[in-house]
Amino acid sequence: MHDLIIKNGTVVDGSGNPAKKADVAIKDGRIAAVGDNLGEAKKEIDAKGLMVAPGWVDIHTHYDGQVTWDPYLTPSSWHGATTVVMGNCGVGFAPAAPDRHDWLIGLMEGVEDIPGTALAEGIQWEWESFSEYMDALDRKPLAIDVAAQVPHGAVRAYVMGDRGAKNEKATPEDIEKMADVVRDGMAAGALGFSTSRTVLHRAVDGEVVPGTTADNDEMLGIARVLGEFPHGVFEMASDLNPEEKEFDIMAQMSRESGMPVSFACLQSPLDPDNWRRYLDTMDKANADGAQVTAQIAVRGNGLLLSLDGSIHPFSRHPTYQTFAHLPFEQRLEKMRDPEIRAKLLSEQPQSDSTIALQVLDSFGHMFPLGDEPNYEPSSDDSLEAIAKRKGVTPQELAYDILLEDDGRGFIYLPLLNYAQFNLDHVYEMMKHPYTRLSLSDGGAHCGVICDASYTTFMLTHWARDRKRGPTISVERAVQMQTRETAEAYGLHDRGLIAPGMKADINVIDFDNLKIKRPRMVYDLPANGRRLVQEAEGYVATIVNGEVIYENGTATGALPGKLIRGAQSAPQALAAE
Repeated sequence: MHDLIIKNGTVVDGSGNPAKKADVAIKDGRIAAVGDNLGEAKKEIDAKGLMVAPGWVDIHTHYDGQVTWDPYLTPSSWHGATTVVMGNCGVGFAPAAPDRHDWLIGLMEGVEDIPGTALAEGIQWEWESFSEYMDALDRKPLAIDVAAQVPHGAVRAYVMGDRGAKNEKATPEDIEKMADVVRDGMAAGALGFSTSRTVLHRAVDGEVVPGTTADNDEMLGIARVLGEFPHGVFEMASDLNPEEKEFDIMAQMSRESGMPVSFACLQSPLDPDNWRRYLDTMDKANADGAQVTAQIAVRGNGLLLSLDGSIHPFSRHPTYQTFAHLPFEQRLEKMRDPEIRAKLLSEQPQSDSTIALQVLDSFGHMFPLGDEPNYEPSSDDSLEAIAKRKGVTPQELAYDILLEDDGRGFIYLPLLNYAQFNLDHVYEMMKHPYTRLSLSDGGAHCGVICDASYTTFMLTHWARDRKRGPTISVERAVQMQTRETAEAYGLHDRGLIAPGMKADINVIDFDNLKIKRPRMVYDLPANGRRLVQEAEGYVATIVNGEVIYENGTATGALPGKLIRGAQSAPQALAAE
């Protein structure tokens, strides 16, 4: 007898093949059979009229701290993610010397906008080495599966102390010690190594992430360690500046290690065709023996501006700064005062950062998010365009939007990946054979971003609702965030509905699937705030054969596991 049978559903199996009517039987955490007349089970789910798909595999998250106190890793699991990979962008919490805890928290807070007070209260620091961190995670209850990467920032500071934290040049001895630390992490089951090479990633003290300016000797010394293991991804968040040198080192690291190197590929507002060059250069590197892949986002990357968030159009105005420290309700009361409104509207933002001033004045690229979020608005939907039609200033309109819904209105500002007011370039990127869906940043940027919903967005927008350009098939939308993302990190045991594969499954009401409006909650340790976004339409989410959510409500089952190293496909599939 099977443990569970999902009956009468439309199976979109993750292979990219056409959907088919079939039942799915599960036993002992694995898919036992797919077809008709599969026998009896202890439990049945009637999926008539519903889609049955593999669980989503999200390869770019920052749950390194949250995983120690939140078994559900929300909001990703709310959106059907059954496996997440964390430790991206060179930041994380292991290895951790006892005197570096606060520094590591400051690094994560600065780079990923995760409240330091929440991290300080939530993390219990049961480890020093990366292998001890993995052992600590192995002891945690989990609803979904979690994989980790070794972060460059933590490694450099652990080995080099202040010299590493301040990005001083590593000596050959330093590089050898860092290689040993990475080797320890990979042996403990890390799926790879990550680094940051962008000046946008800075700790709370203003210093860029350790490793940002690492030379080729350091990068290659670490990359070669990955080649000692069956699988290991070298993940980079890079400005790609200068492009030629960055691609040269990526290609060299991949060729010398025999392992894939992955970088973030986003459209620049100043150079809208940059992504084409990146993909062309990647193709040339791969034709010459490298394995380079581009991690891409499925919508504009930017900010959610709100009165309760980290930034909004008036957050740098002199008058606002006089009460910015007040609790939300008191700030809202101030903003509702007609005299303060008039004063704020008469002022200009003040900041030492030219970029910040430009961002706060980008009303032609700001959009009201609304109750049904629109992530592909046209230029006519901008605050600047709407204000012109209404005969008001963009500042007045922005002010009114922020005060909507008792001060919980949102303004969407896509800074990257939206230079031409559409997602046509994303469609082109998605067609490329060496791109992989990524960049959800689940668990990070708590006060300004909530992109963990991208997995749901793939179905609602790209496979169902898009009106402004080409769409993709639902089969392809599923394949791109299941089988392809799983295989990118050597997880060959998931992302496909086939006998022997892990029973990680979403049962979805595709016709009524919906992304809800974001909201700010204060549910982190120490009452830390974060943006969350829920979904409607996930009828059931199953991990390792157990139902963890029914219609968006947690069942209490915690079948998730820590992933240690690459995972092999079942023998039957491996032989194909």
